Amino acid sequence: MSTIDEMFGLSGRVALVTGASAGLGKEMAAALARAGADVALLARRREQLDQTAAALTRDYGVRCIAVAVDLNDRDALSSAFADVVAELGEIDVLVNNAGVAPTGRAEKQWPGDWDATLSLNLSAVFQCCLLARESMARGGHGGRIINISSIFGRLGSSLFRVAAYAAAKGGVDNLTRQLAVEWAKEGITVNAIAPAWFRSEMTEGSLAREGVEETMASAAPMGRIGQPGELDSACLFLAAPASSYVTGAVIPVDGGYSVW
Repeated sequence: MSTIDEMFGLSGRVALVTGASAGLGKEMAAALARAGADVALLARRREQLDQTAAALTRDYGVRCIAVAVDLNDRDALSSAFADVVAELGEIDVLVNNAGVAPTGRAEKQWPGDWDATLSLNLSAVFQCCLLARESMARGGHGGRIINISSIFGRLGSSLFRVAAYAAAKGGVDNLTRQLAVEWAKEGITVNAIAPAWFRSEMTEGSLAREGVEETMASAAPMGRIGQPGELDSACLFLAAPASSYVTGAVIPVDGGYSVW
């Protein structure tokens, strides 16, 4: 029987996490580092990235680098991936986490919020997948792509008006399935995680409003929102060597929200 480390350990592998300067991206980057992966952190805010990179190296003894980049800048994003490969080696695991979630009535989201959301939440995700696939192909032993979607990739939100966000996440879900089909024979798995409400930098403003957290919690059978670390196991499962036969899946981490 394989040991747990053989099944789920990531020692010797290189992981890249976008949107890793705070919140859920930072948490998942730490989970990958705990499992032994060397980690590249991509986001716009250099100071936060540097602090996180230093902490992960200190705490887990892995190589960790910070790359400040605007994921909407296609040339800069390509250069950022090249910098990661030059520093750490070919990419084995990509976690596409960066995103925005503007709120407001649908008719108010066109065209500004729509364009900005689709650019970061879908187009940049696609480009990151393509860049990771190029690196994985050069590495010659496959890889793992994990897209962070949302329950609103397949459900509507009654609490907030999120037309652009929901459209982008629906696109992420089906992009995940299509790339899983196209890259399966290359040994590259493509999966997604669909969280419900979690406390993060993106949601902190909403959660500060009276009654909002209670409303979010009541929407899930578990009666609460997600807690820190509850995405880590899904991320590690999809990144694991033993998960080589799992592809095209969109895994809800939502306290049962999507089963009502």
